[in-house]
Amino acid sequence: METTEVLIIGAGAAGLMCAATAGYRGKQVTVVDMGKKPGRKILISGGGRCNFTNENATPDNYLCQNPHFVKSALGRYSAQDFIELVERHGLNYHHKTLGQLFCDDSAQDLVDILLTECEWAGVQLELRSEVTSVCKNDNGFFVTTTSKSYQCETLVVASGGLTMPKLGATPIGYKIAEQFGLNVLPTTAALVPFTLHDHDKERFDGLSGISIATTVTSENKVTFRENILFTHRGLSGPAILQISSFWQAGQAVTINLLPDSPIETLINDWRNSCAQKSLKNMLCTVLPKRFIEAMVSQHEIIDKAINQISKSEVQALSEYLHKWQIKPNGTEGYRTAEVTLGGVDTDELSSKTYESKKVENLYFIGEVIDVTGWLGGYNFQACWSQGVACGQAV
Repeated sequence: METTEVLIIGAGAAGLMCAATAGYRGKQVTVVDMGKKPGRKILISGGGRCNFTNENATPDNYLCQNPHFVKSALGRYSAQDFIELVERHGLNYHHKTLGQLFCDDSAQDLVDILLTECEWAGVQLELRSEVTSVCKNDNGFFVTTTSKSYQCETLVVASGGLTMPKLGATPIGYKIAEQFGLNVLPTTAALVPFTLHDHDKERFDGLSGISIATTVTSENKVTFRENILFTHRGLSGPAILQISSFWQAGQAVTINLLPDSPIETLINDWRNSCAQKSLKNMLCTVLPKRFIEAMVSQHEIIDKAINQISKSEVQALSEYLHKWQIKPNGTEGYRTAEVTLGGVDTDELSSKTYESKKVENLYFIGEVIDVTGWLGGYNFQACWSQGVACGQAV
């Protein structure tokens, strides 16, 4: 049996950030993780380049049953604070749209920075160590893993959610929370592609790979403006991933296929410039040709010369293109989801330290708790902020 002051379950973004922060405070810190290497989710995110933060991160970019919960940690450790950390280590990074920051070369560079910080802070890292049991005793917690047992004064659960089971995702964090009487909210896959009903799959057969700039709106009137992408299984792309966090089974989503160009205005312009041309050919100048051809062949969109289109047909076309409704069959689930919605109820935790209100010296941070960011680096920023908040308190 080994003893340590602070034991952290999970060598992901939140766990490593917490470990380094606590280690620099002179705490004896051990991190255990069941994987072969640390930061596995960091390594595969953003196409291997990791969208590690968002310059625009505010509490408004997070879903949580208590929307005020995220304010404290984000306010004390911002995106700019993390940017300053990686710049000190010489990380080469670049800006993309909407405040997103990515590594220039590889997400491994970011993991190396976190590991360097942990090494400088004296953190001990134990990989291939799956937690099998946790017990509370007079000295803190007794934690058994597949390789060792640990006695610790403080236990931090940063075990992640249920996304990407191929990376070793397990419900261990939720089980520990429930074991100690904490409420765990229902979980579901978020930031995830939609699957479609068979009849829609047939309609869109052959459209895989087509991307369209849109706005997508959920039934509760949340709207995101980004691209959608047709896939072999359904719909993906940034706008779909974003809206999936707000979607519930049985609901439809409304897609504006021409958010910048009212079709009435376009048709009026075309009447003046090319009235003899077909609507189909003109629509192909503003939307992907394969998509328009498929919709025309299915009689979803009429095909006439521009000067033959009636007022009612223009209205019907406007309704279709600007309020295109799709009712997904479901999502691709945890297999391809980026995050888990729900988890340990934040009402059970201190928003300043992330300590359980019921069990002294038991902390929960990261994806295991009910804080879910938008797509675009927000979830990683939550991990850095929570890791620092917890690391300063343990």
